[in-house]
Amino acid sequence: MRRTDAEGPATGPESPANGPGGPVAGPGGPATGLSGRRHPAGPPGPGEGAAPRPAGHGPVRYGPDFPDDGLPVLPELAAVLAAAAGRPRGEPAGGAPALLDSACGYWDRRGLTTEPGHVAAAPGAGALLLALTAALGGDVLVPRPCAAWWAPYARLLGRPVFRVPTPAESGGVPDPYALLETVRRVRAEGGRPRLLVLSVADDPTGTVAPPELLHETVEVAAAEGLHLVSDETWRDTLHDPHATVILSPAEMLPERVTVVTDLAGSLLPAAWPAAVARFPASAAGDGLHARVLDVLTALGARVAAPVAAAAGYALDEPEPVTARRAASVGLHARLAAAVHETVVAAGATARPPQAGRHLYADLGPLRDALVAEGVGDAQELEDFLTARLGLPAPGGHRFGDDLPALRVRLATGPLLDAGTDERHSEALTSPDPLELPHVQSALTGLKAVFDGLRDAQRWEPPR
Repeated sequence: MRRTDAEGPATGPESPANGPGGPVAGPGGPATGLSGRRHPAGPPGPGEGAAPRPAGHGPVRYGPDFPDDGLPVLPELAAVLAAAAGRPRGEPAGGAPALLDSACGYWDRRGLTTEPGHVAAAPGAGALLLALTAALGGDVLVPRPCAAWWAPYARLLGRPVFRVPTPAESGGVPDPYALLETVRRVRAEGGRPRLLVLSVADDPTGTVAPPELLHETVEVAAAEGLHLVSDETWRDTLHDPHATVILSPAEMLPERVTVVTDLAGSLLPAAWPAAVARFPASAAGDGLHARVLDVLTALGARVAAPVAAAAGYALDEPEPVTARRAASVGLHARLAAAVHETVVAAGATARPPQAGRHLYADLGPLRDALVAEGVGDAQELEDFLTARLGLPAPGGHRFGDDLPALRVRLATGPLLDAGTDERHSEALTSPDPLELPHVQSALTGLKAVFDGLRDAQRWEPPR
C-alpha cells in the first residue's frame, strides 16, 4: 500500500455535539482527539461560542445544493411522468416491482448481477443513507473531503463520524494506511467503527479513484470488518470513459458492499427525488435489506408514483435517455475543463475533473490577495465568490475540510443558468457551446474574478 500525508492525520469524531455545525464546535473550531480531548486548531468555527451563526451559514439547512445540470427536462421523461400523474395508488416503501426490475437491469448492464429482492428505492439517496446508517449501527467513517450530505445523517442518529484523509491524486476513497490507522485508534479508545462511506466518482472533487487505490482500501475495510456504502451517483458521468477506468467496490467485495445511486446524477432532474440501493446477495445482505425497509416504512419514505414511473423509464436506458446523458456529460466536461483552466491559470490548484459537474479548487496560493479582500477562511471565501460570481460557490468546510483551508467547490450547471430553455438546449447541440453568448458571459465573469486575484497576488507595493 502507498503512504501519503497529503491531507494530514485523520480527524477526530463528529457527532451532534462535535462536528461541522454542531452545538459545540463547527469547522475550524477546536479539534477533538478520538477520546474527546480538545486541541487548539485555529479560530472558532460557526456555531461555537456566544456569537450566533450568520444567516445562511448553517451546515445543513443552508448547505450546498446538488450540482444539477442546468438543462431543461428531457421531453420523453416529462411525458412519462405526466402520464403517471393520475395514478391513485402510491408506491410501497422500498419501491414497486416494476421500478426494482428496472434497477436490476441497470446494474446487470454494469456487470453487477442483481435480483429484485436485493434492491430498494427511496425518494433520494439521503433517505437510503439514513436508513442504512440506522440499520447497521456503530461509528461512521468518511473520506475528507466528502459529499456534504453524508455526515449529517450520522449526526442526526447520534453516531460519531470520523473523517479519513484521501491521497493526493483523487478524492472519494480514503488512503488505506490512514483508514487502518483511524479504525485502530477508534477501537483503542472504545469506539465501534462499522460503516465506511466512499465514492469512486467523487463529489466534491470531480475525480475518479484509480483501481489500485480502491483495491487497497477495500482490502483494509474487509480485514477490519467494515461494511461499505458505495455512492455511485456519478459513475455514468465520466468525462473521458476511454481514458478513465471505474470499478465498483461491489465487484471486489460483494458480500460487504451496498451500492447507492441517486438518479439525479445522470438520469433524472434533481427536483424529482429518486434513488436506488443494491444490497449484498447473502444472508447478512437480506437482513440489512429488511431493516432498511423497516426504516423507510417508518419514515414514510416512498418514491412518488409519477417520479417512480419516470425513474423506471430512465433506468431502462432507452435511446432518448442515453443520448441526453451523453450530450450532457460532454457539455459539462467541456465546461469543467474551461473552469479548471481558469482556476489553474490564476495560480490556484485543482485536480483535473474527471466526472460529474463540479471541481474542487484550493485558493491557498492566492491567500494574500484574498486576505486583502477580507477573506481568511472557507466561509468567507464562499461568501466572497458567491457574491462576485453570482453563482453558488460552497466552501470546503461544507465538505468536511478545515475551515482555515481556502477550498471551494465550483459547479458547472450554474454557468448555463442564463436565458431560456431554448438557449439551454442549444448548448447541448452547439459544436462550440463555450462560444454561446450566455455561456461565454458566465465564463468571462469567472475569469475576471480569478484573474483579478492573480494580479493582486502578484502586486507588490513600491518601496
